[in-house]
Amino acid sequence: MKKIPKSAKKYIRRQKSKIRKSDLSLQEQKEIISKLYKKYEDKRDILPSDKKGN
Repeated sequence: MKKIPKSAKKYIRRQKSKIRKSDLSLQEQKEIISKLYKKYEDKRDILPSDKKGN
């Protein structure tokens, strides 16, 4: 399992802030945030293992 890139972490943090400021119930917020993380989990599996191409 790979780490999420710094830029993606910043994006997720900002999106979570927007979600929490909105008028959604706590359950809806949790669902949206989990979908946000799931989107980036799927992308991490596709990325190469390191910069050398190994």
